[in-house]
Amino acid sequence: MSGSDFSCSMVSTPRLAMNVWTSGPDDGRPVLLVHGNLVTGGFWRYVAELLPDDVRVIAPDLRGFGRTEAKPIDSTRGLGDMVDDVHGLLQVLGLTRREDLVASGWSMGGGVLEQYVLDHPGDLASIVLVAPLSPYGFGGTKGPDGEACSDDFAGTGGGGAAPAFVQRLRDKDTSADDPSSSPRVILRTFFGAGANVANVDEDFLVDEFLRTVVGDDFYPGTTTSSANWPSIAPGDRGVLNAMSPKHFDASGIVDVDDKPAITWLRAGKDQVISDTSMFDFGTLGRLGAVPGWPGDDVLPPQPMNVQIRAVLDRYAANGGTVCEVGLEDIAHGIPLEAPQAVADAIVAQLGR
Repeated sequence: MSGSDFSCSMVSTPRLAMNVWTSGPDDGRPVLLVHGNLVTGGFWRYVAELLPDDVRVIAPDLRGFGRTEAKPIDSTRGLGDMVDDVHGLLQVLGLTRREDLVASGWSMGGGVLEQYVLDHPGDLASIVLVAPLSPYGFGGTKGPDGEACSDDFAGTGGGGAAPAFVQRLRDKDTSADDPSSSPRVILRTFFGAGANVANVDEDFLVDEFLRTVVGDDFYPGTTTSSANWPSIAPGDRGVLNAMSPKHFDASGIVDVDDKPAITWLRAGKDQVISDTSMFDFGTLGRLGAVPGWPGDDVLPPQPMNVQIRAVLDRYAANGGTVCEVGLEDIAHGIPLEAPQAVADAIVAQLGR
C-alpha cells in the first residue's frame, strides 16, 4: 500500500514554504489530503497506508500548523489564505486542472476544499468531505440556510478557545494532568482514534498536535467584545476567526459551473461537527456550561449537519453528484478511528 513510505519534506511555493507529507510513486494518481484545525498532514498516515500502491498522496501542513512556514492568517478572507497556499502547492507540483485529482478534507480541511471550489474552479475532479466544516462556518448561525444569529456573529471566532488549553498548547504540555485543559486528553477525546486507539501512535499525534502555532495571527486568533451573549465576537486574524461565519461562507458552491463529485462522510458520534457540537456556544449555553444563555430563539446550537445536507442537496439539484455515507458509531477522528472508510471513499472517487 502507498502509505508504507509516508514521510515529509519541505516544498517551496510562491506563497510560503510548506511541509508536505507524501507517499507512493511520484507519477502516481494524485490524492490531495487536507487536514483540520489543531492537527497536521501527518494525521493522514493511517488513511495513506490503505490506499492503492499507484496512488501519490500529497498531505500538506497548512499555515499555522505542523512544520510549514508560520505566516499570519488573514481571517477576513475566510480560509482563503489556506486555499491559495494549497493552490500554490498544486501549481508547483503541476497538479492544477488535472481531470483525475481527488481531494479529501477533514473538518476545517473540508471547509478549505469548499472554499477552494469557489476560488479555483476546475482544479478538483472529486472531493471526499470528512466530517467537514459547515458551508456557513462554525457557530453563530441557525436553520438550514445559515441565518446569522446576531449582526456581529457573537459567540464565534478567536475568543471561543479555552485560555487554559491555549496556554498548555503554547507550553507544549504532553501530560494528561488536569484533563479538562490537557492537549493530550482533548486530542484523545474529540479528535482521536476511539476504539482504534491501539493501532495508532498517540505520542506521534500529540507531537503533531503541539506543533500548532499559538498567537493572535494563528490559533486561536484575535477577538472583539460584543453587546450580545456571550460577550465576544470574531476578530480579523487567526484560524478560529477564519472559520467564523462573519468571514467564511462557502454555500455558493451550489452555483459553480464546474462541480466536482462530492462524498460526505458523516460521523454519528461526532462532538465537534454535529447539530449539538460541544465547541459551539449555543450547545454549551443550552447545557448550562456557560451562564446567561439567551435561549434557542437567540443563539441555538448550530445545526451543522442539517446545513451541510441542505447545501449538498442544492448542489445535487443544480447538477452535482453527491453521496452521503453515515458512520453512525464513529466520532470526529474519522481518519484515525475509521481510516478504511476514508480510503474506500477515496478509491471509489478514483474509480469514477
